[in-house]
Amino acid sequence: MKYYNIILQLAIAAGITVSCADAPFAEFKTEKPESLKKYEYLNEYGDLKTYINRTAHPNFKLGTGVSVSDFLKQNLVYALTVNNYDDVTAGNAMKYSSCVDAKGNMDFGTVKKFVKTAKEAGISIYGHTLCWHSQQQNAYLNGLIADKEPEPDPGNVEIALHINTSEPKSNVWDWELYYDLDETLIANQEYTISMRLKASSAITFPFWPGKKDGSYTHYGAGEFSAGEQWSTNTFTFTPSDDIDRLRFCFGLFGGDLYFDDLTLTAAGSDRNLIVNSTFEESKDLSRWSKPSWLNFAYGIEEVKESGTVMTNVYVLEDDFSSGTPMMGWGNNSTLQVIDGVHQMTNPSEAKNPWDAQAGYEFPAPLTEGITYFLKMKIKGSVAGSIGAIFQKPEGYAGRGDFPSIPITTDWKEVIVSTKCTGDAATRVLFNYGKYDGTIYIDDLSIYWQKSGNTIPLTPEEKEEILTNELERWIKGMLESCDGYVKAWDVVNEPISGKDSDGDGYYDLQSASQPDDNGVSGQNFYWQDYLGDDYARIPIKFARKYFAESGGNPDELKLFINDYNLESDWDQNKKLKSLIHWIERWESDGETKVDGIGTQMHVSYYMNPATQASKENAIINMFNLLASTGKLIKITELDMGIVDAAGETILTENLTDEMQQNMSDFYQFIIETYFEIIPVAQQYGITHWSPTDSPSENSFWRKGQPIGLWDLNYNRKPVYVGFLEGLKNGTAK
Repeated sequence: MKYYNIILQLAIAAGITVSCADAPFAEFKTEKPESLKKYEYLNEYGDLKTYINRTAHPNFKLGTGVSVSDFLKQNLVYALTVNNYDDVTAGNAMKYSSCVDAKGNMDFGTVKKFVKTAKEAGISIYGHTLCWHSQQQNAYLNGLIADKEPEPDPGNVEIALHINTSEPKSNVWDWELYYDLDETLIANQEYTISMRLKASSAITFPFWPGKKDGSYTHYGAGEFSAGEQWSTNTFTFTPSDDIDRLRFCFGLFGGDLYFDDLTLTAAGSDRNLIVNSTFEESKDLSRWSKPSWLNFAYGIEEVKESGTVMTNVYVLEDDFSSGTPMMGWGNNSTLQVIDGVHQMTNPSEAKNPWDAQAGYEFPAPLTEGITYFLKMKIKGSVAGSIGAIFQKPEGYAGRGDFPSIPITTDWKEVIVSTKCTGDAATRVLFNYGKYDGTIYIDDLSIYWQKSGNTIPLTPEEKEEILTNELERWIKGMLESCDGYVKAWDVVNEPISGKDSDGDGYYDLQSASQPDDNGVSGQNFYWQDYLGDDYARIPIKFARKYFAESGGNPDELKLFINDYNLESDWDQNKKLKSLIHWIERWESDGETKVDGIGTQMHVSYYMNPATQASKENAIINMFNLLASTGKLIKITELDMGIVDAAGETILTENLTDEMQQNMSDFYQFIIETYFEIIPVAQQYGITHWSPTDSPSENSFWRKGQPIGLWDLNYNRKPVYVGFLEGLKNGTAK
């Protein structure tokens, strides 16, 4: 069995003398697969960057994209990067959401370490990215421009019973408060109870009147619901035994709960008033008590009211009049709508609540940090309870759990709430695997609340706030780089694939015109608030703060970067549109865009006609780019492969012929770049991923052969095509 040292292999293959500096990497050993023997010839080649004719192409930089966390370890990834490339781009570490948290706090510690390590290694950094719609802190940014709350009315004061519980408990009886009656309620007599309530968050809790000595409790007498605004609850109940105590059980609640205007009347023509506790007239608490072992506070207090009226903003409403049931699965359960009522039947109790589920997909993700209310009418064939959750479908990640939803055999209106706890929450699910029977649901809705008398910000106010935020972000990033990062994607992916006005050019991306594979709800489009000429703003700030951080203004190069500029399906219309927009942005006589970045996430097509079309579009792209006179950089080049039927081929199914085809295509792209782009405009080529994409735990071209090295850092045949492109392209 033969073993070889990967770092030594890299060094030998590059013609590098192994010194003491390589000693820390001596432990990185792996077995050499038999399948690699036929590729041993690749070890005869040198490092990629050694094939560039620097005399003829002095300003050209060869780059790669890296995970900064891997680069900072200064082991395998670091050695490969420094040996083969002039330039490095951070995959994520220099993006907004990586440096700004959900509250707007900025942390550039990782960026500073990255800059320091790259500087010591003598490798430059290409900044990625200053202004983009993706990977933003959406909740924070939207919060900056949210409607303003009016000043509260200090004169509006209400006297009420204030109950404060420290946290939710496991059972409804873990927090409870009693009202002892002077007059005993008579068995089999109908009574009506009414009370105004308010709570710091939504709650539904049971009312269990009974005897003081505990010999009788009227379970299921009714339920009270409270929200953040005062509401009146009224319902009737008929005890089957005499009653001398009203019992309010709110053990599942944690926070502030307010009672006011409690009344109790007996049925009959005279509507005999038994209880009338308004607290404003009488601050007597002698009839109110709690079990001595429960540790929560209650008392009569002045409650200041703002006069704010809350309105519901619905994300889901379903009265089932359409006859369409929820989606669902598990435990042979069935879902159907009969006479406008949703029914879900679980034939037997399962092991876990989630073994039977039903729910909805939202058209757009919920907002992280917002409290959502679930309201519905519900009953069951038997008493019990079910759960409800928000979920991010990818990985089935939880995004907020509602309190347990009680079910009785009578219709009850339930309101429960939970906070959305993470990103990409696009699903609500009911977990009813432990419920044995049929659940009936009607008038279901999910909503969040906003102040009904808020004052929307004007477009001018939003523009000012977001301009200041963009300046704060760019200033922080440029200062953290200390003038070392001299080239940036100042605006990333601005162009959509939609020509709404028919002028021949694509629009800018926006929430109304996204071009992002259906995930627009996760994005924040600066241009929607800063206007079509928004690109001028980050360009201005980048130049200002680069100079203030010690950089030479003449050395700063700002690029507009986008993908699909090599598109053959629209005759490079996206690139033509980008050039059009750049000309518009520069028309003010002050704004200057130094270069254009073309990403080039390409594929080799086994269908010859398709491949020929792709190659012609690439030639056309480079001709259009050259005509701009601007610096041109291939910013994110990588390659997959597609079979004759149009299906993506994964790494595990790659043949030698396919690898050679990809190698030839790399050589074609690079040689064409050098042939068409004038030397003065050649800024560089960045290969986006040194290694193939893993088949698991990868978000980018999962399982595809996009690297020049495989996952074990062995060179692949495409390595030769890439370096031949560099050697032949720069020979002139």
